[in-house]
Amino acid sequence: MPVYKDTNGSWYAMVRYDDWQGKHKQKCKRGFATKKDALNWERSFMLQANNDLDMKFSSFYEIYANDMRGRLKETTWSGKENIIRTKILPYFGDKPISEIKSKDVLAWQNELLRHKNKNGKPYSETYLKTVHNQISAIFNHAVRFYNLPSNPAAKAGSIGVKNAKEMSFWTKAEYLRFAEAIMDKPRSYYAFEILYWCGLRVGELLALTSNDIDLDKGTITVNKSYQRLKGKDLITSPKTAKSNRVIKMPRFLCDELGDYINMQFGLKDNDRLFEVTKSYLHREMDRGSKAAGVKRIRVHDLRHSHVSLLIEMGFSAVAIADRVGHESIEITYRYAHLFPSKQVEMAERLDFERSDEKNVS
Repeated sequence: MPVYKDTNGSWYAMVRYDDWQGKHKQKCKRGFATKKDALNWERSFMLQANNDLDMKFSSFYEIYANDMRGRLKETTWSGKENIIRTKILPYFGDKPISEIKSKDVLAWQNELLRHKNKNGKPYSETYLKTVHNQISAIFNHAVRFYNLPSNPAAKAGSIGVKNAKEMSFWTKAEYLRFAEAIMDKPRSYYAFEILYWCGLRVGELLALTSNDIDLDKGTITVNKSYQRLKGKDLITSPKTAKSNRVIKMPRFLCDELGDYINMQFGLKDNDRLFEVTKSYLHREMDRGSKAAGVKRIRVHDLRHSHVSLLIEMGFSAVAIADRVGHESIEITYRYAHLFPSKQVEMAERLDFERSDEKNVS
């Protein structure tokens, strides 16, 4: 179809097409600086309308986004979109999706593997895995629904690892030293107390209201999560279905939270108990770790520390998974390596059992 010059000197395209229901439609796009730009847009639009995989990867991404955005949480989509726009589209955006081969994916992977930030550090193994999974998801979508013959990212093979081998945590002694160092700020102290002794995710903590705390029963109800997205506060459902749970608090924490809630003048039932951001907690971790003389761990690692403490106390993986909202007990089993001393204890107890049996016989 032809394109036209507008009265203001720019160019516009007018296209007619049939939608997915077979209805005749018309689309007009204005404001192109040149005739070539208008023609390129027209061609790209018609390829998308006809699901023709000679379209550019960037054009298919728009199809993928339209198909998937409404199925995902806003925060989840925002994370995926950022990876696609910063790590994938700059490399593949102008390539026809049907012409991208596994060797092209390999070349892209090698660029990611060679990347170093301003401090000379490469991307983490888990981040590389996340980025690769995203491009593979786009190709899989094209294979399943738009007749792309195969997924070149799958043929190229993955990079990175799903779970980092090293998992940082604090022992109870280390946490107590840290807690003492931040007692000068009650909001920080009580927030970290919940994170360590209850194993909440940071978003779950920041979404808590006084309605979620039952001091009589000594419970915390987790049924939402807090995120800061594009400068706005956002309350969403928790990470997974299993994340909806009721956590029993130790008695001392119940008493502490009662004190904290009483400190909050004019607190309403649906007001957030900790109206701070994740970056605030990160800064407090820096301050408290330095003051206490303990190794710096991430705020999320307090959740690891809670699980590790429960393992050390001898609780089962099933019980721990239920408390912290793990979707599968397989996740909980990943923490077992944090306590190699347990292997020694097992061997000693087995040795005792064997010796005891000999004595009886």
